[in-house]
Formats: sequence, structure tokens, C-alpha cells
Amino acid sequence: MPPTTPAIPRPAPPDAADAGPVATDAAVPLESVPLDSVPVHAHITDALKSAAFIRLSGSIVLARFETMKVYAALGAVRALLESGRITPGQTLVDSSSGIYALALAMACHRYGLHCHIVASTTVDTVMRAQLEVLGATVEQMPPSQSLRLDQERRVRRVHALLARRPDVHWMRQYHDGVHHTGYREFAQRASAALPNGHLTVVGAVGTGASTGGLTTALRERGRTVRLVGVQPFGSVTFGSEGFSDPEAIIAGIGSSIPFGNVRHELYDTVHWLDFRHAMAGTVELLRRHAVFAGLSTGAAHLVARWEEAQERNTTYLVLGADTGHRYTERVFGRHEEAQDPAGLRPERIDSLEQLRPPWSVMEWAGRPAPSGAQVTHDPHGSAPKPTSAGTRSGAPWTAEKTLWTAGDAR
Repeated sequence: MPPTTPAIPRPAPPDAADAGPVATDAAVPLESVPLDSVPVHAHITDALKSAAFIRLSGSIVLARFETMKVYAALGAVRALLESGRITPGQTLVDSSSGIYALALAMACHRYGLHCHIVASTTVDTVMRAQLEVLGATVEQMPPSQSLRLDQERRVRRVHALLARRPDVHWMRQYHDGVHHTGYREFAQRASAALPNGHLTVVGAVGTGASTGGLTTALRERGRTVRLVGVQPFGSVTFGSEGFSDPEAIIAGIGSSIPFGNVRHELYDTVHWLDFRHAMAGTVELLRRHAVFAGLSTGAAHLVARWEEAQERNTTYLVLGADTGHRYTERVFGRHEEAQDPAGLRPERIDSLEQLRPPWSVMEWAGRPAPSGAQVTHDPHGSAPKPTSAGTRSGAPWTAEKTLWTAGDAR
């Protein structure tokens, strides 16, 4: 399907990058948009997966989603139904910090499936109410100040449920490569919206499906893509588990356990930020651009600002996974505490031994997973290997290079 919005103009000259909020005077007049290009959707999931592309500066574009993981959930459920791995009326179960839970519940609503969510302590009453009204059953973990404890509790609960209910299908969003497939459609939309030429994708790395799935699909379409991943301190995914940041239970970013869906070989650069820096980027995104987004989006925004200052001969695509509603009290209610992003910059490092808070950046250059992020076993069967090759900034990689033995998913 052709894009429903006009392509974004090519980047402005470098001196326009810091000119403040983007003017809206150049917006396309309503009468210039053909009426037959405005779709009427059959289900809300089709509308939610249509990102709004917003120019933040001369070369930074934000792909702003209400719920980005709709792509992952819809693509996975559709593929599982088509392959016969699940059948209509079956119950799907998974653990989630909230974004994926809502996406999965909506996918189940669309395809006539039952949904059971083992929810993180970060899932708020608004999110839980939406899940329950959609027909999902929800088990929520008790309050915790530890991401590891929260995740481990969910792991144990999912395993207990599977032992009692072998008829349910565990979606395994952290390990099953089927969750990458839905981002092919987003890659098509992004290619249509963005100018040709070099592209840098900047996104928080949680399950790895969005950044990995999008980048692989874009590279397969012939785009030269550099992938910049964003991590909190305390996550095993890119080796920062030796640090503690008590405030940094950032939904959708990082992990205290290995994820098979993170294809480390795809990443060119990795940034590690603490909560305060992510908060600064999030508040600035609302203050300067009127974009109300979640903490992982704010972290990616801060990283993209710094990256743009280093190299402007590329288009930066920032992934905005969700809105800021879950962070009203923890982030936006404390906006006066937010640091000025203009004075923030990372420490460049060459190895994980040099990693230190509050903000570090390293050229990952397609390294394999660090030892703490390697997934070594899977009591419920191996996750599918990638079905096709991708590239890291033009360099080939193969499925055999990736750590796809899957594991103790949550």
C-alpha cells in the first residue's frame, strides 16, 4: 500500500539543525491530499501501526508511535496462524512491561484469540484496565525496585503456567524470531517517507525486534543503514549489568536476562545512559517539539542530538515506541529537575572495561553478544533462526553468526 502521507522533505542545511521548534507553515494544505489516499481501517491495529514522521531538526526525524509493538505482535500472530503453529480460539501468553502486552491483546482481539499477560510491576492501572477490557487476563508482579527481580518473577510465573496449561502458546517475544517479521512493513513505510541516501536508525534496545527487524528489512531493500542502540545501565544485553541505576526501570529498554532476539552483530554503535539523562531527553522532546513520548524515546532523542552534532550527512530516524502517559509522575511531574541536554555529552570508550555512568558511547562494530548476554539453552525448544541475511553497514552477516539457541525466556 502506498504511504498515506507525503514524503518528508530532504534535510535542511546544517545551520538549521539548532533553529528551535520546526515551523508548521510549510505543512501540506488539506485540499492537496487526495481523498482516496486517506484509508478507513477495518481494525484499530491498522491505524496504530501507522507512525507519524516528525522532523525534529535538519536531519533528525522521529517515527512517533502510540504503540510500536503492534508491528511485532500483529506480524507474529499472523505468521503463527498462517503456519498452523496456533489456531483460532487458542490462548496466547507472554510476559510484558506493558507495551507489548497491549499490542498482543489487540492482535488477539483482531484474530479471535485469548490472551493472558504476566505483567511487570511497571504496568499502571490505565494499561491494566485497557488489557482487561480487551478481554485479556492479567497477573501482575508485586512492586519491585529491581528490574532483575521483576523479570525473574515473571519468568517463574510463565513456566508455572506452561506446566499447568500445555495447551497455551507462549509467544516468547524475547526469543522467537517471528517478532521481527512485522517490521518489514514499517521499513517499507519509512523508505517511502525518508529521503534517499545514508540512514542512521537510533532506537532503544529491549527485545531487539524493532531495531533489528527494521534495520535488517531496510538493508535488504538496499539502504545503507547504520544502527545505533540505546541501553540503560544495569542491563546484560550490552554488558552493563555491573552497574546499578535504581531509577532506571525503563519499560521497553534493557534486560537483566539474555534475549535471543537481540542480534548483536547488527549494531554499529551503542550508547548507555542513566535515568537522569533519559529524563532530560524526554522532557526536552516535549518542551521543544511538543512530543509527549516515553522514556526510551527520550533517551533515543538525546542520543540522536549528540550523533547529529558529530555527523550531519545522514538522516537520523529515531524510534518513538510509545507515548509518555506511563511516565507522568516519574518523569514529567519532575520536569523542573530535568537537566539541559545542551550540556550533556557521553564519554567515548573503546571497551566494556571502560564503561561508566552516566553516559558512555562505544563503536560496537558488529561485535557478538557479551558473555552475560549469550543465551545457551531453551527448555521449550529453539527459537527460529533468521530466515534471511542482513548486513551491518554494508558488511554481510549470516544466521550462523547469531546466538539463536534461544533460552529461558520470560
